Amino acid sequence: MKTKQSQKELGQRISQLRKRKGLSQEDLALRVQMSRPSLAQIELGNRGIDVQEFQRFAQVLEFSLDDFVSKDFQALAVESLADNDATPQIQERISVPKLQVSKFKQVLLYILERCAGKPNVGETVLYKLLYFSDFNYYELYEEQLTGAKYRKLPYGPVPQKLDQIIEQMKVDGQLERIKTTYHGFPQTRYFPLEKADLRTFKASEKEVIDRVIEQMSDWSASAISDYSHKDIPWLATKEGEEINYELAFYREAPFSVRNYDERGEE
Repeated sequence: MKTKQSQKELGQRISQLRKRKGLSQEDLALRVQMSRPSLAQIELGNRGIDVQEFQRFAQVLEFSLDDFVSKDFQALAVESLADNDATPQIQERISVPKLQVSKFKQVLLYILERCAGKPNVGETVLYKLLYFSDFNYYELYEEQLTGAKYRKLPYGPVPQKLDQIIEQMKVDGQLERIKTTYHGFPQTRYFPLEKADLRTFKASEKEVIDRVIEQMSDWSASAISDYSHKDIPWLATKEGEEINYELAFYREAPFSVRNYDERGEE
């Protein structure tokens, strides 16, 4: 395929066309007969596209080679939509997190119920257990678990509005906060004063949280922070900005919680 466009530009164009079609990465990967991680790497610009793959993309996404490699690609895409007013625009399948406060409280209580007695589980570890529960669930089911938004900070992803939720839970007698030290360093710990209402959980939600707890709840604050710093959603986000849940679909081993074969099947 002769083109002056860089691999990254081609990947961005595939991503734009996919979203204009209202397709998820999984949908497109299945249609072009490749694994979802391979498609994710193409969209990131980390993997090239061979001729046969390009032909399948062209067929599914309905573009011509000339249009695709044109320097006016963006304008052509916009014009094609504007010229057909009778065609309803499909909303891009991008998840906008909407915090479910009551669900977040129950997830927090459940994690504390399972982990608060472990001396390593202070704020830093707790934040990461919440983050991986939310992002792992989204990667698996393309649905929000708590809808919490996470911001990239130096010590890893931090859930927003957590302080307000904690204060409300303290007033309601649901948990208590204790300042202590661990290995000579200051530590903030939380202890549940009531049990989580498991009736509010789907079986799939509890399963994902349990897996995160089993994998990471014994890690030190520095170990779990270092691990979170290697996760694609954190790496691909600028310092201080909100972490996009969609970035979970660009994960590779050992962070990805989905397993794919080369045909794109789980």
